[in-house]
Amino acid sequence: MEGSLKYLLQKEFIQFRRNKFLPRLIFFFPVVVMLIAPIVANMDVKGVKVAFVDYDGSSLSGKMVSHLDASEYFKVALASPNYEKAYELLEDGKVDVIVTVPAHFEAGIIGGTKPKIKVDANGVNATKGMLGSRYVMASLAGTLQEAAAGMGMGLSSENNLSVCYFYNPTQDYRRFMAPGFILLLVMLVCCFIPALNLVLEKEKGTIEQINVTPVTTFEFTLSKLIPYWIIGLVVLTEGILTIGLIYGLWPAGSWGALYLAAVLFSLAMSGFGVAIAGGSDTMQQCIFVLFFFVMIFMLMSGLFTPVGSMPSWAQKVTYAFPPRHFIDILRSVYLKGTTMAELWVSYLALGILAVLFCSLSALTYKKRG
Repeated sequence: MEGSLKYLLQKEFIQFRRNKFLPRLIFFFPVVVMLIAPIVANMDVKGVKVAFVDYDGSSLSGKMVSHLDASEYFKVALASPNYEKAYELLEDGKVDVIVTVPAHFEAGIIGGTKPKIKVDANGVNATKGMLGSRYVMASLAGTLQEAAAGMGMGLSSENNLSVCYFYNPTQDYRRFMAPGFILLLVMLVCCFIPALNLVLEKEKGTIEQINVTPVTTFEFTLSKLIPYWIIGLVVLTEGILTIGLIYGLWPAGSWGALYLAAVLFSLAMSGFGVAIAGGSDTMQQCIFVLFFFVMIFMLMSGLFTPVGSMPSWAQKVTYAFPPRHFIDILRSVYLKGTTMAELWVSYLALGILAVLFCSLSALTYKKRG
């Protein structure tokens, strides 16, 4: 077995080296994507989760939380005079924005002392952190102005708000999107290329020569997967170095955590691609089927649209998709410095999906010799 696998891998690497297009694609594609995509990407959100910490307990603070909860843009996940609990929810990703109303706030407004409302935002998800905090500030400003009008007094609402962004203090949108595009690179390279390579062998008829050899299904599947696991790590390295050198964004956490996640993600996506190729007879058929699934993976991964803004049924479905877990790991390690131990659920999910998809890829290849 080891001897057969060795020669099969040699064949794959020789084919890759002799290909005039693929080596250039592997080198230039990640660099171009990481240079351009973070600049042009943009989005809007709804369903911003808010923790309302009320130390005032006045009718004015009650109006604030009522207005927030009544809006389709917000969901009040916590209303309590307990900042520690709110911060725990923010750390766990269950809250996007914390609004803290200080004690004697309403009395201070009436007395003209201009007390400040503090708004803390989770900068890991810049979409909900930056835009969500702006929505919250606009809602609070409207409530304050409405209250001031009822009191017959003028009020400059912006003087009563103070905002702090955790994990992404400058709220640079590229810091949020750049790690996400690493997912896009690894997914396209490790899913499409091995699948198209296999279908190309079918169309050329070279796979029939392998079918009449003693090569086992397991050996053949590994020979198609292993080269692209290695290429996936190369692409990951290119992405890290490009956004680090160009944008100055380096992982706040362990590089090892990123590479382990990339290995598991490459296993899952290459296995999925080869499984699709195993059931495809032509290049066009394989491309259309892959494109269909990859589009779904991208849209439901949380890369462009926050998972928390999706319907509840869709949020549950995303757990079956490898990109959902890989993007969580990327952004947590990059921006928060989260450890592997804290992300064990995402790693476990990636590992299970990798085993399932690689097993499926082996089952779809049938020797006909």
